[in-house]
Amino acid sequence: MAVEFDTIYYPAVILFKKQAAAVKVAFFFFNVQNKITANEGALLMIYIGVTGWGDHDILYPDGIKASEKLAVYASHFPVVELDASFYAIQPQRNIEKWIKETPDSFQFVVKAYQGMTGHERGKIPFASEDEMYEAFLASIEPLKEANKLAIVLFQFPPWFELNREHVNKLRQIKKRMGNLPVALEFRHQSWFHPRFKEKTLAFMRAEGWIHTVCDEPQAGEGSVPAVIAVTDQQKALVRFHGRNTYGWNRPKDKNWRDVRYLYRYSQEELQEWADYIRALEKQTEHVYVLFNNNSGGDAAQNAKEMIELLGVQYEQLAPRQLDLFSE
Repeated sequence: MAVEFDTIYYPAVILFKKQAAAVKVAFFFFNVQNKITANEGALLMIYIGVTGWGDHDILYPDGIKASEKLAVYASHFPVVELDASFYAIQPQRNIEKWIKETPDSFQFVVKAYQGMTGHERGKIPFASEDEMYEAFLASIEPLKEANKLAIVLFQFPPWFELNREHVNKLRQIKKRMGNLPVALEFRHQSWFHPRFKEKTLAFMRAEGWIHTVCDEPQAGEGSVPAVIAVTDQQKALVRFHGRNTYGWNRPKDKNWRDVRYLYRYSQEELQEWADYIRALEKQTEHVYVLFNNNSGGDAAQNAKEMIELLGVQYEQLAPRQLDLFSE
């Protein structure tokens, strides 16, 4: 049965709050082998990582080449968000290289190409939507074949509000993506307005979308509340964007990337979310948790703290490198 929506519009409430940058910590490493297990011998259920692998300085030794970072990243986390795919559909040779550089169990959450979500920062180099989707699906086919494709994430812009046209657009996208695991992330609050929240979740369940649970600044209509709910029996996705309201509402500034995700979660905030993640874990088979609060270099540290809070341990990570002076 199709889920029907009405249309609603309401004014944004803009709040401002400054957040201080956290201190970056540098480590020097020595090669050792990981020896840890997953969830007391159970199948791995909670995958924790960060968005991208290039900018997380605390993970890497000085002087490391950009081309070597993914292999080192994979010694710390079992999953990563591939965001390069948002800016350009990646050639298969790149995907195949990244597959080879990661353990067999490693997972990728692939961000959908910008032309597929209506961001379109610059000219889209495809003659039609059919051509664009065909290129994207061909690009990620190696990940599917290698069992390393966790989710394809469709993150829609703040102007993608709830209306009939956009609901139909989501149906069309889901049809194009076939049986691939696809997640929805909204940035317009109308989808989770009290009048429509349950209908939005019901729509996701009916159409086969994975709900993305977000922690982000509550900054008016261009942000969404944290809706702790599962819409897919196999997978759930959680993304941490920080709570820097001041930076969230400054997308037109030249340095917006330096401030928008500038936030370090406290232990109290992480503990609250650890409880939420455990609740999600009871409702679905796999929960993917990604930290995107990296304007100040905090994502990797917060991800490691969440791993510790949840008591999650991972098998089959890449060989780990530790502090030279560690016992």
